Amino acid sequence: MVNAAQLQSYLETRLPDALELLRQMVNINSFTLNRDGVNRLARLTADSFAPLGFAAEFVDPANPQYGTHLVLTRRGNGRQSLAMVSHLDTVFPPEEEARNHFHWSVEGDRIFGPGTNDIKGGTVMMWLVLKALQDRAPEVFERITWKLFLNSAEETFSPDFGRICRERLTPHTLAALVFEAEGRLGADRLVVLARKGRATWRVTVKGRGAHAGGKHAHGCNAIVELGRLLPRLAAITDYSRELTVNVATITGGTTLNRVPHEAVAEGELRAFDAATYQAGVQQLLALAGTGEVPSPADGFRCEIQVEILTEARPWPRNAATDRLGEIWVQTGRELGIPVSTHQRGGLSDGNQIWDVVPTLDGLGPWGDGDHCSERSADGSKLPEFVEISGIIPKALLNVMAIVKLAGPH
Repeated sequence: MVNAAQLQSYLETRLPDALELLRQMVNINSFTLNRDGVNRLARLTADSFAPLGFAAEFVDPANPQYGTHLVLTRRGNGRQSLAMVSHLDTVFPPEEEARNHFHWSVEGDRIFGPGTNDIKGGTVMMWLVLKALQDRAPEVFERITWKLFLNSAEETFSPDFGRICRERLTPHTLAALVFEAEGRLGADRLVVLARKGRATWRVTVKGRGAHAGGKHAHGCNAIVELGRLLPRLAAITDYSRELTVNVATITGGTTLNRVPHEAVAEGELRAFDAATYQAGVQQLLALAGTGEVPSPADGFRCEIQVEILTEARPWPRNAATDRLGEIWVQTGRELGIPVSTHQRGGLSDGNQIWDVVPTLDGLGPWGDGDHCSERSADGSKLPEFVEISGIIPKALLNVMAIVKLAGPH
């Protein structure tokens, strides 16, 4: 039986080590396309978990532009296994960090810096939880086979990481615990039970070029056609079904004296429910065909093409994840830490594995400013940070919930 008060005292003694590890990680730029930086972080992470008995496997990604995925394994003496998931990359190129003076900086209860919250703070939370289990719940720590999966390209699109996880998860895996940042609703700490799926798309309008002065009537303006199409794209959004379509970029035309022959829009679609997601995708694809804007000279019309570029399927609410969430809620109640559950619109690696093993997300520490490196003079815009005072309570909650999940020998 783990004594919560003694565990909290122990975690407080380990916090300086955890923060030092976080500092070292934050000081390595691991922008997704900085392959060398991501690989440096992977090696530091492997070295940091090695004293806990973890062996490292560096797995080449499907896209050679990315760094290596990292799988850390510690074999237990029992049949049960438990997975923990984080990622190595951030969204901040080195030039952006330098331009915005965005680096490790401690200001009161907040630590600012790239990855402090998304998701190097989550990786350090994994280390702190496992260290506490090793020292304060050794029977659980030794019995379980631990598998840690760290994606090198979570911030872009890396379906190969899902395959890597699936190939290494055993039938005796109790759960996959994803250490993305904690949510907050008032005093309640929010763990994540479901996430929206996401499809990225491209609409290409092919018109007919013509001299804008001498033969304007012979042209078929692709930009004008796309302009008429944009409201139809946006209208697929249906908040009542939590379905959204975002038109994100538009390009078209070449020079001012030419009727544009091509225009392109790209964006994304998201939904929680699989049926709603598929219906939205079909609405997108149905926009393909012949355009509405004719050439005055001969009635020539534009051609509209619609492509789905990438897909990350929805992670819907399900009984297995609900049961995991209840363990964290009940453990929080016993500890006097308010815990609630929610659904989150952003993606995580949980979208790739929820149907193979019960999956729970949002187990990292709390912070804010994800994907932001700028700071406004009036303080209304802050860069990414993690809250120091929230680390110990969340680690305490995670350790006690894992002990409950593992059950008696």
